[in-house]
Amino acid sequence: MSLSWTCLATDGEARLGTLHTAHGEVATPVFMPVGTAGTVKAMMADSVRSTGAKLILGNTYHLMLRPGAQRVAALGGLHKMMDWPGPILTDSGGFQVMSLAGLRKLDENGVIFRSHIDGSAHLLTPERSIEIQHLLDATITMAFDECTKFPATEDETRASMELSMRWAARSRAAFVARVGYGLFGIVQGGVFRDLRERSIAALSGIGFEGYAIGGLAVGEGQEAMFSVLDYTAPALPSDKPRYLMGVGTPDDLLGAVARGVDMFDCVMPTRAGRTARAYTSHGVHNMRNARFADDGAPLDPGCACPLCTKHSRAYLHHLFRCEEMLGPMLLTWHNIQYYQDLMAGMRVAIAERRLAAHSAEVRAGWQKEAA
Repeated sequence: MSLSWTCLATDGEARLGTLHTAHGEVATPVFMPVGTAGTVKAMMADSVRSTGAKLILGNTYHLMLRPGAQRVAALGGLHKMMDWPGPILTDSGGFQVMSLAGLRKLDENGVIFRSHIDGSAHLLTPERSIEIQHLLDATITMAFDECTKFPATEDETRASMELSMRWAARSRAAFVARVGYGLFGIVQGGVFRDLRERSIAALSGIGFEGYAIGGLAVGEGQEAMFSVLDYTAPALPSDKPRYLMGVGTPDDLLGAVARGVDMFDCVMPTRAGRTARAYTSHGVHNMRNARFADDGAPLDPGCACPLCTKHSRAYLHHLFRCEEMLGPMLLTWHNIQYYQDLMAGMRVAIAERRLAAHSAEVRAGWQKEAA
């Protein structure tokens, strides 16, 4: 049996469920810490596990360049190499290739691009992307797509979406089915409803173990993103997991879960951890700010991470001012913990059918310290 998802409860459009995989079960809605190059930056695998994270993300583009998919396979696969026996989802590389606009040439077959590392030329096709993800031993493989640029005209968006749908069919044909593994298709179409609906119809006709919503959080703004989700998420197969790629802020997560999304990933909590930006139950704070220099309180009193239980805001401020590597390590740990706690709170709220009230309470908490 392929990877599957079971719905346990609903609250409006929001869904509580369980993702069943070859590498364990995952409660949804779920946030995936990003481990682009085979590591969640500044974190040991045990530390990531301690936050409650069950599912993490790796990236085809980066891992194919370093250390190489064949090398990862020879070392026992990504799970063994990075000490993560749980499920791993791998991005197909499409988003990274889009960001290399000046270093790539795209056609029907795939993309020829130059490495951002050494300038060497590489060809990435749907078949090659699926092969690389197989070598990595990804639990969840993503279909290869073109992440449509933003802004784009309707004609440009249509051509990009249609190319991605042809690539989705080729990805499906190349995927090797295994018990507990799955392939996700990616919905494209920009901010154009008819194109999103055509993309959903094409992917549903091909058939996937899950469906991702791509091409958002690329500059369109939260209001436009939520508008797209309002009609896209409910149109996806109700018995399959729904994954919003590259999203986002805590407020984005609250809004997207309410609209029926089950899975998320974003570099935001880890990148913020390296740049002194703290996500807390009382808002977002820049820990380099001088107002924390003599603040002996924990960063977030309700948080169980080592930063909040053992150290003060003043100590964290000191670490960043001195450029000590422990500062980014501790704050990354905290930020991932905060995101995991945020998702756990939403799962409880959906089970109790009080997500709207819970989300209002969370948002009100972000304003307390500022007030």
